[in-house]
Amino acid sequence: NLNISTLPKESQEEGCPLSLLTLFLLALGLSMDAFAVSISNGLCYKNLKGPMVVWMALSYGIFQALMPLIGWWVGTYFESFITAVDHWIAFFLLGFIGVNMIRESKEAEAECDTYVDSIPAKDILLLAVATSIDALAVGISFAFLKVDIISAVCLIGITTFIISCIAVFLGNKIGGKLGKYAEITGGVILILIGLKILIEHLFGL
Repeated sequence: NLNISTLPKESQEEGCPLSLLTLFLLALGLSMDAFAVSISNGLCYKNLKGPMVVWMALSYGIFQALMPLIGWWVGTYFESFITAVDHWIAFFLLGFIGVNMIRESKEAEAECDTYVDSIPAKDILLLAVATSIDALAVGISFAFLKVDIISAVCLIGITTFIISCIAVFLGNKIGGKLGKYAEITGGVILILIGLKILIEHLFGL
């Protein structure tokens, strides 16, 4: 592999695109917030039905895809000012989000005191926004990493949708203990990806 610092200016401007595997792992890490919340949702349902699962998972998937798109759009306006430190920005953003997910996992326990037949749409939408805020910051780093944004947001949205569907059923059938470990796993994944990006840029690996 070539060291990016030795390349012509035109090549440097093309950036170092993330591999499909890295994007998938990133999507998986981001989806862990939605996974944990979906388990909590599943716990609260007395009679879980397919349409309810699809509605919740679709909401989480759409917002998880929309937020990085917004972040990418914002990031493109600042790209020219900070291209020299773009890898550090990506590292700190992903690291901060990862550490925050791990910290939150120790504070939250998925439980439900009251069983319901449905959860209000406004509550689902608020949860969808709350669980996708981290993806907004990741989207900003996408602008610096020259990510194919359409492929990235589609992968993030689809991954979150599938993970959320599984989580709702798990929460309904098994319980909420998995949510805590899911957030820890997601946080570790994001931290490792941030380290990978930083090392690749610093050492030209």
